[in-house]
Amino acid sequence: MVHETGYYDLLGINPKASQDDLKKAYRKLALKYHPDKNPDEGEKFKLISQAYEVLSNPEKRGLYDQGGEQAIKEGGMSGGTSPMDMFNMFFGGGGRMQRERRGKNVVHQLRVTLDEMYKGSSRKLGLQKSVICEKCEGYGGKKGALEKCSTCKGRGVQVKMQQIGPGMIQQIQSMCADCQGQGEKFNSKDRCKSCNGRKVERKKKVLEVHIDKGMRDGQKITFTGEGDQEPGLEPGDVIIVLDQKEHPVFQRKVNNLTMKMNIKLAEALCGFKKTIQTLDDRMLIITSQPGEVIKHNAVKCIQNEGVPIYKEPFEKGQLFIQFQVEFPETGWLPEHLVFQLERLLPPREEVMITDDMEDVQLCEVDVRTQQRSASGEAYEEDEEGPRSGVQCQTQ
Repeated sequence: MVHETGYYDLLGINPKASQDDLKKAYRKLALKYHPDKNPDEGEKFKLISQAYEVLSNPEKRGLYDQGGEQAIKEGGMSGGTSPMDMFNMFFGGGGRMQRERRGKNVVHQLRVTLDEMYKGSSRKLGLQKSVICEKCEGYGGKKGALEKCSTCKGRGVQVKMQQIGPGMIQQIQSMCADCQGQGEKFNSKDRCKSCNGRKVERKKKVLEVHIDKGMRDGQKITFTGEGDQEPGLEPGDVIIVLDQKEHPVFQRKVNNLTMKMNIKLAEALCGFKKTIQTLDDRMLIITSQPGEVIKHNAVKCIQNEGVPIYKEPFEKGQLFIQFQVEFPETGWLPEHLVFQLERLLPPREEVMITDDMEDVQLCEVDVRTQQRSASGEAYEEDEEGPRSGVQCQTQ
């Protein structure tokens, strides 16, 4: 039994969630609350990353499930990885040492359709990126005119003290906003007029994203060296994360496709001929032979009509079809024909009736009355105890 669920609640998952569900939840939340996209949600991003670091490690997760966050702290297993390290490792970036040599990676989510992943496609994506200023060549101003930053005394960081409880003081260190962590800055007259001393400029870059056949939801496409430029650093990467939209007909499971198909009762018993339009606009004909009974929720499959396998596009998964049998409405068959139909169907089961049995009437359930009654129970249960809410609809 899970001791507490705080970390699970942060990621919006059930304590019994699989590692795949955990990764998918973290990916969506991390992209949403990343400081580059949401500067005001830095604390939320930190908490999400901390929760993922613990739950993605089986040993830490087991400890957390048994004793909660306190057990993690007492076990000496509190997160030693920064949120940005965790984010970069998850999305294909490097750790702390790599970020010191290279600029940070830029991660973008790209919404794509199942059709695009099936057929393959190309998309143009316009991004704003930092490039080294051409006018000052990334120096920021007049050469030789740099001065020590008076705000941080040349340290590049500012330290603030914050009281977080009685007798508890927290020291917060942040990058100096005046010199952008450099420890030096230009006065106004010596700054580069093109970049205003920032050494870089924002420019639009158009990337052509090739979505290969068989790519999956969450798959990453990396553009090496296309990230933001910074003087003295190798540019980071642009990482495109594919986010698949829901399809109205097909659902994908790895390389297989599943769909539902409605058929009439006559088709289920006497055979049918149906067509299916594939994701690459071909028409498939499926046939059920007369006398072949298709039961409600029965599943059939078509080989090699699923999603192309990534990097092996001539091989495909399977297409699974779940049949939904539509039964006719009451009164569809005249009473004098019921006997003829019964003669054609398998015999009904005989039931022994005795004198001590009670004869009762079946009636339709009034769904609206049931819902209103159930809603009322939520308010009345504490005062009067649970009450029966299911009612029949009188004819």
